[in-house]
Amino acid sequence: MANKAFTSSTQVVPGVNRVPRHIAIIMDGNGRWARKRFLPRVAGHTRGVEAVRGTIRAAIERGVEYLTLFAFSSENWRRPVEEVSFLMQLFIKSLQKEVSRLHGNGICFHVIGDRSRFDPVLVKAIEAAEDLTGKNTRLHLTVAANYGGRWDVLSAVNRILARQPGTTGISEEMINAELSMSFAPEPDLFIRTGGEQRISNFLLWQLAYSEFFFTDALWPDFNGKLLDQAIASYQERERRFGRTSDQLIAAKGGEVGRHA
Repeated sequence: MANKAFTSSTQVVPGVNRVPRHIAIIMDGNGRWARKRFLPRVAGHTRGVEAVRGTIRAAIERGVEYLTLFAFSSENWRRPVEEVSFLMQLFIKSLQKEVSRLHGNGICFHVIGDRSRFDPVLVKAIEAAEDLTGKNTRLHLTVAANYGGRWDVLSAVNRILARQPGTTGISEEMINAELSMSFAPEPDLFIRTGGEQRISNFLLWQLAYSEFFFTDALWPDFNGKLLDQAIASYQERERRFGRTSDQLIAAKGGEVGRHA
């Protein structure tokens, strides 16, 4: 999946657009949403799927090109067995139900993460969805499932070493090309719902220069209005990528602009 068109923001200053090209979201708060309503935690996960649908629509309407959603971390296996089992079944059912709609709307679907612990039925459903939608370009929708940022970097390094035994020099370009998200530019905007303010082992490499937006809203309540709030916050940021404000002014022809 490597794509050399996308380089690291620590090596090349990326273009800055008014609308984030790539938004990454940790969808947190499903269980708390359910508990507040005296419902089982799994009810929050089911409702969360509806928020995913709405967010996909909102992202497309606003011109976002890449949307990456953290659905299940490599640490989430520590949750109760019943909840994990429900999440896996919900993933399968959602894929089977939504893949035709995704394809019909021109959405290219990806799943990143370690699939080795998934049921073969789920793996086949993922592969079928990726094959069906692989040539679509309207929106790249990526779901991170059994994903961890450290796993991602370690896996990239191990692939390099396997192909080049005895190598002693691994460059940033080499790692960048082997990461799970090598097909996409780095996220411009990172959003986390649920009130927590941490990245929880999500896209550790890729979020190096992303703008962060945290909201107390629980994921099932996330909608287009909240997405607009996050984008508006992003538009107020001065994205310097290591440069000074004066350099930005000069680059903008004297205008202190944040986004093109």
